[in-house]
Amino acid sequence: MAMTVELPIRENADVTASSAPSGRLPRWARPALGLLLPLGLALAWEIIVALGLSNGRLVPPPTKVFATIAELARSGELARHITATLTRVLAGFGFGVIAGTLLGAVSGYWGLARRLLDPTVQALRAIPSIAWVPLFILWLGIFETSKVALIAVGVFFPVYLGVMGAILSVDRKIVEVGRAFRLSGPAMIRRILLPAVLPAYVVALRVGLGLGWMFVVAAEFMGASEGLGYLLVDGQQLGKPAQILAAIVIFAILGKTTDWLIEIASAPLLRWQDAFGRADGAA
Repeated sequence: MAMTVELPIRENADVTASSAPSGRLPRWARPALGLLLPLGLALAWEIIVALGLSNGRLVPPPTKVFATIAELARSGELARHITATLTRVLAGFGFGVIAGTLLGAVSGYWGLARRLLDPTVQALRAIPSIAWVPLFILWLGIFETSKVALIAVGVFFPVYLGVMGAILSVDRKIVEVGRAFRLSGPAMIRRILLPAVLPAYVVALRVGLGLGWMFVVAAEFMGASEGLGYLLVDGQQLGKPAQILAAIVIFAILGKTTDWLIEIASAPLLRWQDAFGRADGAA
């Protein structure tokens, strides 16, 4: 009797669930939705300046900012500055990720290494980024090496913490299952630890990349003659707020683009996740 009642209820529930609207946005509409807030704020400020409620001298309207970007693009300066900054960020990001991943994996997997390394790393992490500038200039000079090293330092710490913390938080029961199946050390890493660590590792990469974009500004204050940080300094010294805002807008666009590329690259590796955040189609 119980079975004859339960099965129709489940069938009806499945039909209801499948017929209910999912409420998901079309794939093409998701990026557009994210643009609503910045475009709305820009339009509101443009209207405020056009109505004379503000003179727009210290905070120029978006039309003037984009006119400055177009002028820099026509002169060829924009491509030169973007290339210089992007090259520094990618180089520093690569070195920081390699060092952070290796030391984080060693500290997370090996208790003795964690007791030896982690206190020193945590102490170094508390040092402000600007404090490294004179030391790197003294050690490495004022050219590209010191700039890349400073960016790598900024990327290193979140990647190190993310990898170490992810390994330490792996469910012990999963590891015991691997041992029950007598997996070797490399097999345990490949089949148990790596899938468990990967989601947190992707987050650590995104945080590290964001800090890399922040540290490149401090790096380009070290006597740079090109780069978006140089545009910021040049705009401040010459009293060009439109140029300052133009550099900030380009920083935002490049930062979001590179973050999006990490999301796209990592999506196939995380497709197995049945996480809450994927229920609404967000990815």
